[in-house]
Amino acid sequence: MANLSCSLIEHGRIKTTLAKARALRPAIEKIITLAKRAKSTDDVAQKVHFRRLAIARLRNKKAVSKLFDELVDQFVNRNGGYTRIYKLAIPRLGDAADMALIEFVEEAPKKKVSKKKQTKKKTEKADTKPAKDEQVETPVTTSGEDDTAKDSVEPVASDEVTTESSDTEDQEDSSVDSTEIEEEAPSQPKDVTPEEPSESK
Repeated sequence: MANLSCSLIEHGRIKTTLAKARALRPAIEKIITLAKRAKSTDDVAQKVHFRRLAIARLRNKKAVSKLFDELVDQFVNRNGGYTRIYKLAIPRLGDAADMALIEFVEEAPKKKVSKKKQTKKKTEKADTKPAKDEQVETPVTTSGEDDTAKDSVEPVASDEVTTESSDTEDQEDSSVDSTEIEEEAPSQPKDVTPEEPSESK
């Protein structure tokens, strides 16, 4: 019974014969009751006493520590009936013994991450964050410089374009004025009628 109880505590479910499963149920439930009583008391001496009683029955300190420290939390709100038995349809080969599964009723709680591992993860995250920030900052600064460079270049280019356009406009205006003058100069004599020579002369 001690070996079956340790296996059930370690794995949460075991496969065995139906007779052994039925015999295991009261044995493991009494040990779970010891764990609950140790959980409910505030007296340290009583907690040690209940733990020693469980070690005397199971003869395995690791299984007792797992039951008293981890698994007892799922049985605090239950008054008995900590295990269930499933009878399997196919008997065991060789002696045709009826087989069964025995398991805890409540699901086992998730494993707690130790504080050391949590601190290591936090330090690793803290170490990795500045590197990411630095990598992000460098392109931002370069892009800012590029933007400033572009800003500094763009007005100059626009000024040059405006000056060039103004120069071309001035040239066009001057060319237009000269052509107008040239056109006006010959047109004036055409409009004026030639003077007729006087008879006196």
